[in-house]
Amino acid sequence: MNHLLPTATTSDEKARDAKCAVLPLGSFEQHGDYLPLITDTVVASAISRELSNAYPLLQLPPVTISCSHEHSAWHGTVSISPNTLHSMVNDIYLSIASSGLTSLVVLNGHGGNYVLGNIVQEGNAHGKRMALFPSREDWMDARQSAGLVTSSHEDMHAGELETSILLNASPELVRDGYSAADWVADDRRLLLTTGMGKYTRSGVMGRPSLASADKGKALLASLAASFASVLETLQTG
Repeated sequence: MNHLLPTATTSDEKARDAKCAVLPLGSFEQHGDYLPLITDTVVASAISRELSNAYPLLQLPPVTISCSHEHSAWHGTVSISPNTLHSMVNDIYLSIASSGLTSLVVLNGHGGNYVLGNIVQEGNAHGKRMALFPSREDWMDARQSAGLVTSSHEDMHAGELETSILLNASPELVRDGYSAADWVADDRRLLLTTGMGKYTRSGVMGRPSLASADKGKALLASLAASFASVLETLQTG
């Protein structure tokens, strides 16, 4: 399996002399019967690795448990509170800043981490240099570039996008069954009240049957290209 954790030494990082750190944020939650509980962590780590190969970044290890309360009906899902996540991101920022870095990119792999937008907004309002990546527009551009059939709304969970990235980045983690697991539930207006269980029995919301490793490769390449403007903004202010 490709490394989910960065393997650089302190000498490597001294030579790199990065001024910006990237923090992958995943989750530990159900992704149907064919993707692992660590799917969001794999996605965030794969994007982080792609960015770190293209830009001078300190690649941090991933946060592997986050806010997955909407998935609590399924075995294996574990969550922390938004307050805990806020404290973790803030502490990590303070640590990298004390080491001489000037900015932090929070790379979110789980859509349920709504609090991250507030954390980044608050941080910048109080003098920190932070960014949240990828944005909705970055994902939209990546979907178009990769030729995905589904929209981000239709393909909410364990669908075409996530399965494609895993087929490219860590295919050994994808089990049989995704080609017959499509489930669409576009009207989810009570999701925050009822959780996922009201809308899907399998835990899937999307069309994983459309996934491919080539799409995953194109998604990652598009996100790497989109990141250039983020890094430029953090460096120039």
